[in-house]
Amino acid sequence: MTEVVVDGRTLSYGDVVAVAHHGAQVALADGVLSRLAGERAVVDDVVDRQVPTYGLTTGLGARSSYALPRAELDAFSVRTVRGRANAVGDPLPVPVVRAALVARVNGLAGGGSGVRPEIVRLLVELLNARVHPVIPEVGSIGASDLCQLAHVGLVVIGEGSAEYDGERLDGATALRRAGLAPARLGPKDGHVLCSASPLAAGLGALALHETAALLTLAQAVTALTYEGFRANTSPLDARVLALRPAPGQSRAATELLSLLTGGELTDPRNARRVQDPVSLRCAAQVHGTGYAALAFTDAALLPELNGCGDNPVVLPGGVVGGGMQGVSSAGDIREEPPGPGEILSSGNFHTPALALAYDTLALALTQTAAVSAERMRRLLEPAVSGLPANLSPYGPERSGFAPLVKTAQALVAEVRMLSVPVCTDPRQGADAVEDDSTNAALGARRLTTMLGRLRQLLAVEAVVAAQAVDLAAPAALGRGPEFLYRAIRKVVPTLTEDRPQGVDVETVSRDILGSDDVRSTLNSWAKEAT
Repeated sequence: MTEVVVDGRTLSYGDVVAVAHHGAQVALADGVLSRLAGERAVVDDVVDRQVPTYGLTTGLGARSSYALPRAELDAFSVRTVRGRANAVGDPLPVPVVRAALVARVNGLAGGGSGVRPEIVRLLVELLNARVHPVIPEVGSIGASDLCQLAHVGLVVIGEGSAEYDGERLDGATALRRAGLAPARLGPKDGHVLCSASPLAAGLGALALHETAALLTLAQAVTALTYEGFRANTSPLDARVLALRPAPGQSRAATELLSLLTGGELTDPRNARRVQDPVSLRCAAQVHGTGYAALAFTDAALLPELNGCGDNPVVLPGGVVGGGMQGVSSAGDIREEPPGPGEILSSGNFHTPALALAYDTLALALTQTAAVSAERMRRLLEPAVSGLPANLSPYGPERSGFAPLVKTAQALVAEVRMLSVPVCTDPRQGADAVEDDSTNAALGARRLTTMLGRLRQLLAVEAVVAAQAVDLAAPAALGRGPEFLYRAIRKVVPTLTEDRPQGVDVETVSRDILGSDDVRSTLNSWAKEAT
């Protein structure tokens, strides 16, 4: 994908990934700039008529009752940006910055902000010229990403810092080298640049895209473990699952059986045991919960990614608020003519559903991680697996994979720590006005770390499962396990003598589980039956 067309309504997770990770150019859809110009006319009209309007003709937060002098409105926009650029910590990675920028451009393109069209054009130009504002990683409490987005606003006005061509520069220099000029902020523009939750949305889009891929990889790695363990697949039978149709479990079971197609295990009579450990027997239930959590998060994130999170919002005349029904003096219902447009207070910046969804997804990923580590441990136990102790072909005088259990447990511990809910943290506000927040951006940011650890954990299970397949030597593998096994053996040899295995895990995590080709192939097989 070389270009993503932004219209404010149809931005997908794949679009965000294309812009963030693959450098796709961004273009505004036809009609966006004219829509923005119409809304800006409403802002100008309100300013001219001196209508008390939050953040436009009045102060912000606890100062919302303070009326701003007309001559101060432009300067107030600049002060709004400067005064809120208070984030701290390491800079966010460039892909995250790009994801946040395209999410904000999309939110603005959909309307409701009243921003000057020139501001949106410049944000698009920043993306396409690869001028990336330096945004510190800590600063959002989920009541808009104010203190982090203000760092974008600084670059827009030629201040702050930006990364350009691999070099960190002051904002003015970065713009100049890219052939761009700073924007002049008018009334409301500074607040718009700091408003909404595009960091939480952009990060979330990247996280959901990766979560979907990792859940499929978890299914494929589980199928490989099934082959090494010679697992019983009767718990995946559709008739069994129909007796208690828990969310997602039928999808997970169907995908596992699809990946196992071509092997012996689709017939439960080829299993080694009648009843397997829960980590194998209930894989469909656990992974199904992951799919259910993913769907729940998707329902919360899409409106944030493709909606207006501004406060206040601008409703142009003749579109929203025009043609309203009224009551005549005689009591008859009559149609009012379209109004001149309005600016109304909004709670759309608040993200409790999104924060709750991110917490839910984090807990589901922790369940997935926990059973992966347990499946790996079961493969090492001869009394359970029927395989040599620690999967060493040379017996107890070799360590085999036993030390790798510690690495797996360390990864699970990190994932579990990161799953602590953040949406229930104590709130504090500005003089009892801003008295609730959600931590949605933090919820999204920790998902990135969790997903990296989960991929490493799945790589541990995959390396051990491939060794189990070597020792179990089944006559035929299912298509998914065989594909994954062959890919692993191209980069990691069978373990004979003890050797450092951290490098093996990292190689499988990066080159196999991180491969777009591997992911695409396994995904096509997993989804074939569903």
